[in-house]
Amino acid sequence: MEIPRTFPARRLASCPVPSGVATPTSYTAKLNDEQAAVLERLVRDGTFELREVPYARFSGTRPDVNVTFYTSGKLVVQGKGTQDFVQFVLEPQVLLEARLGYETLHNPALLDPRIGIDESGKGDFFGPLCIAGAYVNASVLEAWREAGIRDSKRITSDAQIARIAEVIRHTPGCVHNVVAIGPEAYNRLYTKSRSVNRVLAWGHARVIENLLGQKHRMHPAPVRAISDQFASDKATVATALMSLGRELELVQRHKAEEDAAVAAASILARDEFVRRLKRLSEEFGLPLPKGASAATEDAGRAFVARHGVEALPKVAKMHFRNSYRVRGLPEPPKVEWKKK
Repeated sequence: MEIPRTFPARRLASCPVPSGVATPTSYTAKLNDEQAAVLERLVRDGTFELREVPYARFSGTRPDVNVTFYTSGKLVVQGKGTQDFVQFVLEPQVLLEARLGYETLHNPALLDPRIGIDESGKGDFFGPLCIAGAYVNASVLEAWREAGIRDSKRITSDAQIARIAEVIRHTPGCVHNVVAIGPEAYNRLYTKSRSVNRVLAWGHARVIENLLGQKHRMHPAPVRAISDQFASDKATVATALMSLGRELELVQRHKAEEDAAVAAASILARDEFVRRLKRLSEEFGLPLPKGASAATEDAGRAFVARHGVEALPKVAKMHFRNSYRVRGLPEPPKVEWKKK
């Protein structure tokens, strides 16, 4: 097979991930139609067991790796054999260039000093809403490469969240901040604004302002702040920005947690939420579960039976439909959501 000139020969000899970097177990890339066709032939050559995956054009699995190409054009490779598949199959036969380990070469902006913001508790009936921010630079990102810093929603263990949060908090050069809005304060803010997105926007703006108040600790200064686009109108957050925040470029995008700074913020926010929810459970002597399922309603009824309905706003978000069911009240009519 002829090796394209764009493919670094030194990577073909041993294909190592750069020193000090953990072996990757997942990889994503965008493929064009021609690349997708080549990969599909490889996946359908009999070495993979084909499988059906929602929204996927094709998907195959073998003991060490899963390969799925979605109709959106996104490729996802997962498993302990990810590195070998990417470096020995995907790069030389499909992409025709080396990318794994060279991400910052292809996209230098990945090393830009920046602030990531994310929240936890928005979908949880019990507990606070926690918004966190983390400043990163090139040295911080290098220190995190082996720590498993990824979106908190992909980490199911509270103990692992706590462990990684400690790594983040103690990484030299990382400046971080968490704004925790307890249930009572959250209920007041929601009653006033009548919008979860406005409460979130205020929290994001407050975190950015708090971090920029420590700008003297950031070397070099951040060039942007990145957050998930939780509101249909990007101006929702931009309007809430305070004096310091208005000096910074604000980037809102879907799946922002794929950025390391936002992923770190998501972990800090989740760790704060978990710890505060545990303290509430201990304070009131009842387990307060995460989420907004039937189990949370059972816990809510047990809470009301012990502490009275007037105490519920101390631990729960009262605009949730769960609160109406817990109190035995008729639920408000559902409002059909329409995209602006």
